[in-house]
Amino acid sequence: MNDVVLRVDRLTRTVAEKTIVDDVSFEVFHGELLAISGPSGAGKSSLLRLLNRLDEPSSGTVWLRDADCRNVPPRELRRQIGMIMQRAFLFPGTVAANLKFGPEQQRQALPPEQIAELLTSVGLNGFEDRDVATLSGGEAQRVSFARALANQPEVLLLDEPTSSLDEAAAQRVEAVIVEAVRTRGLACVMVTHNTAQAERIASRTMLFRSGRVERISHAEPAHP
Repeated sequence: MNDVVLRVDRLTRTVAEKTIVDDVSFEVFHGELLAISGPSGAGKSSLLRLLNRLDEPSSGTVWLRDADCRNVPPRELRRQIGMIMQRAFLFPGTVAANLKFGPEQQRQALPPEQIAELLTSVGLNGFEDRDVATLSGGEAQRVSFARALANQPEVLLLDEPTSSLDEAAAQRVEAVIVEAVRTRGLACVMVTHNTAQAERIASRTMLFRSGRVERISHAEPAHP
C-alpha cells in the first residue's frame, strides 16, 4: 500500500480550553481499513468528525489526496468522504429513494440497474421498493452503506457501525465493509470499541488515548 488517499497532519481540536484531539497525524491508504480503538472519552468520534468537517479543527490539516479539505465545499467533501453512524439515519420512504438522494443533490440520476447493483452488493437484493420503516436494524445499516456508496466516495468514516446490532447482523455488516474495501478500493476509518472486530477486519489499528495516537499496529485481517 503506497497510495495515500487521506492524510491527517497535526490535527487538534480544543473546546472551552479542553483539548479533545491533540496534534494527531496519520495516513490512510487506498484499499485499507484503519480501525481506531481506545477507551470511552478518548476522543475517537471527535477525531472522526474532523475528517469531513462535521466539526472544524483548531489547527492542523486534513488532505484528501492533494486537496486541502478546508478548500473543498462541505457538501462536496461529505460526498467524497462519506460517514456511517452508529444507528442508521434514513429518510422516510423507500429504500430506492434513499439511494437516489445523494446523486440527485449532484443533479445526477441513479438508474434502476445501479440501485439494484448497490443493493446486491450489501446483500439486499430486491429491496428497492421496501419502506425503510419496515427494515430491521441490520438491514437499515446496510441501506446506509448502499446510500453512501451511491455517492462514489473515496473514503468512508465508520463510527461504531455495528454497536447497536446483534451478533448475526453485525457479522453481515462487517462482511459488507470488507467487501466494499476490497472491491472498490475504499479508504476506510472505523471507530470501534470491539478489539476483536478490529483484529478481524482492519489492516491497521490505531490505539487512541486522551486525544492522542498512542500507537498504530499492523494486522492481517481474517475476513468474515
